Amino acid sequence: MLSRRLTLFLRSAALAAVLLAAGCTASPPVQEMSDARQAITAAKEAGAAEYAADELSAAMEFLNSAETYLQNNSFLFARRDAIAAKSKALDALKRSEADRE
Repeated sequence: MLSRRLTLFLRSAALAAVLLAAGCTASPPVQEMSDARQAITAAKEAGAAEYAADELSAAMEFLNSAETYLQNNSFLFARRDAIAAKSKALDALKRSEADRE
């Protein structure tokens, strides 16, 4: 009897965890999109167009892709590309700052 209740509890807990995880990935990546835009702006202000054009271009391409996915409600892919955009923008920022010195 106890093992049956325990099994039911564990199944319920597992189902709740799956639903919670699905809910987290199903929401729009608002913060990630904002972070990517801010990182790109910072890179541009640091001169990335001159000193790190390839990285800046890649960041902007990832952001455009993320925006397209966002419009299509593909939030998981939008989040992925927004994170990649931020990463590339930060690479551009670092390279710009290093090359300006």
